Amino acid sequence: MSLHLTLIGIGTGNSEHLTLQAIRAINRQDLILIPQKGEGKADLADLRRTICDEVLTNTTTQVVMFDLPVRDEATLDYRRRVDDWHDAIAVAWQRAMAYHAGAQKVALLVWGDPSLYDSTLRIAARLNPAPVLEVIPGITSLHALTAAHAIALNEIGAPFVVTTGRRLRDEGWPPGVDTAVVMLDSGGAFATLDPAGIEIWWGAYVGMPQQIICAGKLAEVGSKIIALRAEARAQHGWIMDIYILRRRVMTGGQTWG
Repeated sequence: MSLHLTLIGIGTGNSEHLTLQAIRAINRQDLILIPQKGEGKADLADLRRTICDEVLTNTTTQVVMFDLPVRDEATLDYRRRVDDWHDAIAVAWQRAMAYHAGAQKVALLVWGDPSLYDSTLRIAARLNPAPVLEVIPGITSLHALTAAHAIALNEIGAPFVVTTGRRLRDEGWPPGVDTAVVMLDSGGAFATLDPAGIEIWWGAYVGMPQQIICAGKLAEVGSKIIALRAEARAQHGWIMDIYILRRRVMTGGQTWG
């Protein structure tokens, strides 16, 4: 009998973000694996356990912690560093599942949604033998951010791009769009842009009790956001943040400043 692996999107740490589909999937499992990412990110494992405590009614389901490998920062090539890390995580998954060999239905609780800037699906593709894969969608940090600010993501009929802090820092404003969503920013990539004509909607820990948000003209609030981010990281030991940038173009092609 083939292993059945379910990747369950759980939103951004708020148990109320769970869909009924996600709750039912959690309760179908023999085994739920929860990664431990070290003391600095213990909150993330604790939140997953809290979600299980709140919605898991199947008394036969086991919830098991396992240690997640860390990236080797000594590997200079970024893509190689990430690929090696994903290989190591796949091995950690298989070891954890092998230790509970009787479990035929196994799940991982995925922050946000497995399809958006998350590598869980890529790691699952490394498993051998390949499991039967099921994906349960979840609320993304992007949607939690737009809800927190009560804004629409796109202008009428206009495109937007989702990118990373590293690419924004290295390549500048993405071509062909006036709205950019920035994820996986190690801190303040927006500060590399000319702030004239740019608005920002920023949030950290969106959807969680410790949520922080800030919005305004980038020239006016950029330094405040950097300070808020540093303070929150020092307080919690980790941070997950996301922001939307939008360029405002006035008649004649000029931007307001």
